[in-house]
Amino acid sequence: MRIYDCIVIGAGHAGCEAALACARTGLDTLMLAISADSIAFMPCNPSIGGTSKGHLVREVDALGGQMGITADSTAMQMKMLNTSKGPAVHSLRAQSDKLAYQNMMRSIVEGCDGLTVRQGEAVDIEVEDGRVRAVITAMGDRYECRTAVLATGVYMDARIITGEYSRNCGPNGLLRSEGLADSLRRLGLPLQRFKTGTPARLDGRSIDYGKMEPQYGAERLAFSFMTKEAPVRNVPCYLTYTNKETHRIILENLHRAPMYSGSIKGTGARYCPSIEDKVVRFADKERHQLFLEPEGDYTNEMYLQGLSTSLPSDVQERMIHTIEGLENARIVRPGYAIEYECLDPLCLDATLAVKGINGLFSAGQINGSSGYEEAAAQGLVAGLNASALVRGIEPLVLSRSQSYIGVLIDDLVTKGTKEPYRMMTSRAEFRLSLRQDNADLRLTEMGYRMGLASKERLDATIARKERIAAAAKALESCHLSMSQVNTVLTEPADRGMTAKELLKRSDVQYTSIAAVAQLPELDEQDVLTLETDIKYEGYLQKQQSLINEMVRLEAKKLPQEVDYTLIKGLRIEGAQKLNAIRPVSLGQASRISGVSPADIAVLMVWLEKNGENK
Repeated sequence: MRIYDCIVIGAGHAGCEAALACARTGLDTLMLAISADSIAFMPCNPSIGGTSKGHLVREVDALGGQMGITADSTAMQMKMLNTSKGPAVHSLRAQSDKLAYQNMMRSIVEGCDGLTVRQGEAVDIEVEDGRVRAVITAMGDRYECRTAVLATGVYMDARIITGEYSRNCGPNGLLRSEGLADSLRRLGLPLQRFKTGTPARLDGRSIDYGKMEPQYGAERLAFSFMTKEAPVRNVPCYLTYTNKETHRIILENLHRAPMYSGSIKGTGARYCPSIEDKVVRFADKERHQLFLEPEGDYTNEMYLQGLSTSLPSDVQERMIHTIEGLENARIVRPGYAIEYECLDPLCLDATLAVKGINGLFSAGQINGSSGYEEAAAQGLVAGLNASALVRGIEPLVLSRSQSYIGVLIDDLVTKGTKEPYRMMTSRAEFRLSLRQDNADLRLTEMGYRMGLASKERLDATIARKERIAAAAKALESCHLSMSQVNTVLTEPADRGMTAKELLKRSDVQYTSIAAVAQLPELDEQDVLTLETDIKYEGYLQKQQSLINEMVRLEAKKLPQEVDYTLIKGLRIEGAQKLNAIRPVSLGQASRISGVSPADIAVLMVWLEKNGENK
């Protein structure tokens, strides 16, 4: 009988990255999709990236993943967000052609050597002697495997709700996953019920765009470091706003909103609230931004970003008609909320392996996160670590100081989440070091060591690193006369200085200095990375000191068999949390909710007394 090296359960953004990572690193891989037509489907907004999410896409790409390349090839518009702020929070966002993205990703998955796609609903995980053995489908098919990755998204026991109407199904009316949640419960895994939502889609022919503000992107932007030619399309989105009349209709119909009537039991995302939630929570706000986003060239549908709702369809129509430019808009698909089962991610370790079940991994929204990008990032890591287990090599564990992906996974497996988790730049304490422009310099060598990033990608990264280093050295050694300096500055200086000293000034660019001095020629991406490293050098040095301290704490490993309730001096809550999560290091222990600095001090003394980490 055929035994697959890995079975990936699910074919969304997590499933695609996991399956590709496994197959491309040599594993005989099976992807089980509840519907082959739903591979890489975008059930929510037609975009990739955004604030902090753009960082995740760049990191997935730097490690050798697929999302960035596909997003570049199917973009209708590219835009860099937060450009009025510092470079740490600049984030790229693509307005995607939803169907083109899905079709391209499906073609890549189906054409990948070593990857078999099979339509089938997984209903049971077979575990023997603490190790995953097989996956059983609803049709009774049994597939044996060495590892498996759970990537079910929002499909497990899903229910969609619009007003008084509800239906047991997945997003957009697709089949839901039934039975798998019960199988996970039988395995002793903790589940929780979450909720997310989506806005109405409108017929673009019925919208008066002349009353709205067009929002264009920019040229020469791309996610992938391997994209040779950046997307040139610049299809506009449109900005409009809710108003007092919109809010009045919402407030008058709150009793019909499932969120407030009690028919929704799942916990929603605090940072992506429905319009009814926004109107209630921000009662003093007279209007909320809305963006009309094209779903793709294949359709007239426009996505009404910012108006996520589960109000009845008649209320949705009335409130939409109060919005400028949408007075005569026709709804193609009403908005809805969706409830679903997901894991409590505290049952996972930093490799995204399920604790206590050898060979079982989990990635994406089943781990309590939200968003395509968060899902893809976890899928890549889970897939690589399933592959590492089969190949007998060290797993990929990304730290908080190395990547946004590391922050995402550490937050989930160390702190857990009681609502759909969304990545934000504020969650990354070392964000100045973890910029999207240097993702390749941080991660591509790791991706190559794991067998996923290509030699071509590695060579390009090494060459880029060498170019930037050579330019930095040239800036240090290049001394400019006062007249040369004043050619660059708007306000005259009274002395000469090195080119590096001059570049530290906020209003000076590398290209301006290169015009008056002999400096290496660099492309835009190299210039951005070099300028940021030099202009923020002092801050980066301070941040590196903090990173070094974190590395020191991470190096202090904690034994996995210890009973923390027996360590004298630990508070009861701290000991209970430590026993539940089993942190691998003192650093991880310090980030557990309920473990105090005093508990960490006790652990440090205990480690020294017991001769650990010497």
